[in-house]
Amino acid sequence: MGVTRRVFLHAAIAATAAGGIGAAETALAAPAGAASPPGDVVGKVTVGYQGWFACIGDSAPINGWWHWSQNWGQPPSRSNTGITCWPDMREYTHGYRTAYANLGNGQPATLFSSYDQQTVDLHFSWMQQNAIDTAALQRFDPGGQEGPTRDGMAAKVRSSAESHGVKFYIMYDVSNWWNMQSEIKTDWTTKMSAHTSSSAYARQNGKPVVCIWGFGFNDDNHPFSVDACLDVINWFKGQGCYVIGGVPREWRTGGAGTKTGYTDVYHAFNMISPWMVGAIGNAAESDNAYNTYTVGDEADCVAHGMDYQPCVLPGDVSGRQRAHGDFMWRQFYNMCRAGVQGIYISMFDEYNEGNQIAKTAETQASVPTDSGFLALDEDGTFCSSDYYLRLTGDGGRMLKGQIALTAIRPTPPVAGGDITPPSAPGSLQVTGHSDTTVALAWNAAGDNVGVTGYRIMRVSGSTSTQAGTATGTSFTVTGLTPSTTYTFEVVAADAAGNLSQPSNQVSVSTDAGSGSTDLALHKPTSESSHTQVHGSGNATDGDPNSYWESGNNAFPQWLQVDLQAATGIRRLVLSLPPSTAWGTRTQTLSVLGGTEVGTFTTLLPSVNCTFDPATGNTATLTLPTSVTTRYVRLNFTANTGWPAGQCSGMQIFST
Repeated sequence: MGVTRRVFLHAAIAATAAGGIGAAETALAAPAGAASPPGDVVGKVTVGYQGWFACIGDSAPINGWWHWSQNWGQPPSRSNTGITCWPDMREYTHGYRTAYANLGNGQPATLFSSYDQQTVDLHFSWMQQNAIDTAALQRFDPGGQEGPTRDGMAAKVRSSAESHGVKFYIMYDVSNWWNMQSEIKTDWTTKMSAHTSSSAYARQNGKPVVCIWGFGFNDDNHPFSVDACLDVINWFKGQGCYVIGGVPREWRTGGAGTKTGYTDVYHAFNMISPWMVGAIGNAAESDNAYNTYTVGDEADCVAHGMDYQPCVLPGDVSGRQRAHGDFMWRQFYNMCRAGVQGIYISMFDEYNEGNQIAKTAETQASVPTDSGFLALDEDGTFCSSDYYLRLTGDGGRMLKGQIALTAIRPTPPVAGGDITPPSAPGSLQVTGHSDTTVALAWNAAGDNVGVTGYRIMRVSGSTSTQAGTATGTSFTVTGLTPSTTYTFEVVAADAAGNLSQPSNQVSVSTDAGSGSTDLALHKPTSESSHTQVHGSGNATDGDPNSYWESGNNAFPQWLQVDLQAATGIRRLVLSLPPSTAWGTRTQTLSVLGGTEVGTFTTLLPSVNCTFDPATGNTATLTLPTSVTTRYVRLNFTANTGWPAGQCSGMQIFST
């Protein structure tokens, strides 16, 4: 899926255990092949800091509910919101009343303003307490109405960084900044460079750090030529700066997200920090990114004398990606074992996309009752509001070699809690199957406190997706495709959210059912449009994790399959990726058919199809009668979960 706003993260330098927690940083040495020695970004954890929330009445020049709501002139409410989850407001001395209903505990629904110095001081105290080294202050085009407020935020961040012993630097996001090439230089020389005199301003190799995010992205928001990009990078270097590049994840491999011909731009930076938001949503996808991007990126940076600072994501709360920290820790582990030079966390305070590590509502008691927002306990595991700050601190210690490299998350969801995982379930076996179901049974796992349940995982290559949960030692997986081979494993969980190693794997083929042959499998497809790598062929390739996605905000859109001969059809099964990262959504569509291209009749009028990951993320459409057709077209007119048509599986059956 696409992403509404860029969010990014920095990864960590790999190391083995080199002393206990609290080991002096002066003992750190540059990793093998590193271009630079440890400084304020190399060997450090950096967090992206938006600092872009304001409220009417807070004295900010923008005088609005900046980024809290869609209409900044009106207080945020369920129908006027810019966020996807709720901050833990208990430590803020000043809250601003919203138009949401009260919290679940009866308290009024208030929000903070970044423009209050107390807010910034509180945030930097959390960084200090959790050994977060550096904050990258986001700075967008300063020439518009937001400029004076952003200028004020830079001064507030400087003050807080100085008083809390945290470093900071300016990160320019050049998205939609049409006159960037000249104006960014003016902004630096007349305003932002003054902050480099601060004792808290980050330096690397003795030079003030500046980041430029947005060169090389293949979209209309980043129209900068190679020459313009190189001019800006070299200009900042000429000012004596150490320059970081926030770049597409495909900067080295090539792909739909990056422009061609920008290799010299990427290699002109002192440090590369690729964007990973939207690329991964679970631990298995993190492993795939490690193999696809991280290892090769690190080698390329070493070969060109650059430092490498990949991005680590806590995960979108509303997308149920976090898995109580397991998703984020897997990324820390992958970055550290790759030997990267720094880690960038995306983000500290990104409540708009739910990707923040700052303190967040723990349960529904701290969320407005009418908001529909999830809390940190969304997967059934209670997590303290500071959990992702503590997790970041432990990731930084692993980066610095202060704790050993480990794939097992050392941070409990509640400070001082149980961190011992259960033993693996044993002797997983198939006890029965039909055309659409598989029955499984296994031996119970053990735990030092107690096993609370089991997760049944469907395995495909290196990817595992949850097929269901059980409290006992048996489970029947439903909604499967006839005449298809599946592989399963089972993982045990305890009350603290610790997960066991998986059981043995079992493979089984479902029975053949009446009319069970998928007539669309591997057949040619066409489409109205697609985004990135999500072409129409993904809907008939048999891979549940690949998907078609149309262009955004441009309904209607269509997806079509050519059955290659006039064929009798009656039933369609549509699906989205089974990952729980795909939240429930309803798509409105109709089914058209015809025996010739361009000549279609309506086979099924417009219907609402709900896709729920809890029930397999599938929707079945049955035509009123069997119809003979060669071309089958889905016409999409709405989607409650994303402004585009989406489909990972378009199966067509004769009965």
